Amino acid sequence: MGQQASSPKPGAKLQVIGAGLPCTANTTLNRALEILLDGPVYHGGTQVCKAAPTHMRSWIAIMERTPTRGPDDEKFITRTIPRLLDGYVATTDGPGMCFVPELVQLYPDAKVVCLTRDLNDWVRSWEPMADGTMRWYLRGLLLPLLAPMRLLPQYMDALMAGRWEEMYHLSEAEKKAPGPVVWKRHIENLKRAVPADRLVFYDVKEGWGPLCEALGREVPKGVPFPAIIYDDGIQEFAQREVMRAIVRWLAIMGSAVGAYWAWMSYPF
Repeated sequence: MGQQASSPKPGAKLQVIGAGLPCTANTTLNRALEILLDGPVYHGGTQVCKAAPTHMRSWIAIMERTPTRGPDDEKFITRTIPRLLDGYVATTDGPGMCFVPELVQLYPDAKVVCLTRDLNDWVRSWEPMADGTMRWYLRGLLLPLLAPMRLLPQYMDALMAGRWEEMYHLSEAEKKAPGPVVWKRHIENLKRAVPADRLVFYDVKEGWGPLCEALGREVPKGVPFPAIIYDDGIQEFAQREVMRAIVRWLAIMGSAVGAYWAWMSYPF
């Protein structure tokens, strides 16, 4: 998430649905697709955390309607997602990767690209990151920040109670070491939801060749493949936001202490 939020391009059509789990180099795929498809890509984590708060609020509203309870929920989801993705040539990262069943119906001509990686390496990357986003103190710590970041706990609550639980339904025992189970069920879910001729499994270590072949594109001449970044800059971004929140809290407490001493010193 070191990148900046992207802006839609009028008339752009969604051609690729990124279905890779976090920590599989979504940022790398994002940059590669921008080059290949010559348009803006909706990197979910970046758009939710760095774009206008409407993105975070819209995804919260979508996830609060999962599992769907009837036609009204389904209509809301399939009506809201295209509004968010209008003007983008592809989507990568979550929350989009949690809504592949809806996306393949909404965009019947789009390819679905699921990023792969050595499972053990992925587990070592993802499990600490996932644990960090669910820390209890974040709810209060992030309060001084402006939206969208102050909405992050609500976003995570909606995700975990809704679509995440629906997709992976982890038992209490599995929650102690969720990585391998999440990986396995994610692949199974994709194979059920996506026609085989539209589903591509791809490791960014393979470079341009397999990706270009899957998308029917020529390998860009003289253009190096984007740098491989597995954690998508999540750790660095999270640390920066936590420090920003701490500074805000210190300023608030400093102002409160100053006001208290001024009141105590006033000659009534």
